[in-house]
Amino acid sequence: MTKQEKIDFTIKTLQELYPKIPIPLDHTDPYTLLIAVLMSAQSTDVRVNQITPLLFDRADNPYAMVKLSVDEIREIIKPVGLSPMKSKGIHGLSQILIDKYNGKVPKSFEALEELPAVGHKTASVVMSQAFGVPAFPVDTHIHRLMYRWGFSSGKNVTQTEKDAKRLFPRELWNDLHLQIIWYGREYSPARGWNLDKDIITKTIGRKTVLKEYQKLKRPIKK
Repeated sequence: MTKQEKIDFTIKTLQELYPKIPIPLDHTDPYTLLIAVLMSAQSTDVRVNQITPLLFDRADNPYAMVKLSVDEIREIIKPVGLSPMKSKGIHGLSQILIDKYNGKVPKSFEALEELPAVGHKTASVVMSQAFGVPAFPVDTHIHRLMYRWGFSSGKNVTQTEKDAKRLFPRELWNDLHLQIIWYGREYSPARGWNLDKDIITKTIGRKTVLKEYQKLKRPIKK
């Protein structure tokens, strides 16, 4: 297969598997999405979705959030991990949204990335899922699969994002990044990986990755 044929095969397979794409983090508007994504750093979407209703029951907008103390926020979000940093970020960015943006989430990468505790990936998720702006936020699943599929060197997420944007059509970015995340979870995980179920990697995967997989799976001779 040529590189383009591999890309076309990947897109076609993902579209067949995920014609309707579930959004991983529960939210009701750009603000609740921003807070949920911030909370998801080094945590799982499942855990975040268990905790955000408790937080949003108390405060689902910046004006209500700043009425809570940093300690109160930290106590609620403790189960997601990194709560000292995240609670300061949530409180701080909520105050900035009130002071600078009339309580609204700004619709630009630059403005989002200036907010406390908001990095490029978080900004990309918000721009993509809240505002429909083409973006390709790279999480661990996308980083792993872009390497397994031979589409990126896998050196860092910045390089992986550049490669994804270069290879995939811009109009598909918002769907594709979610489709790849779901595919990574269901068919090509880091642990307990079964290549027979992973049709994309099995068909187009990087040769060294496939060779390594077979070596690890080969039964030990007694």
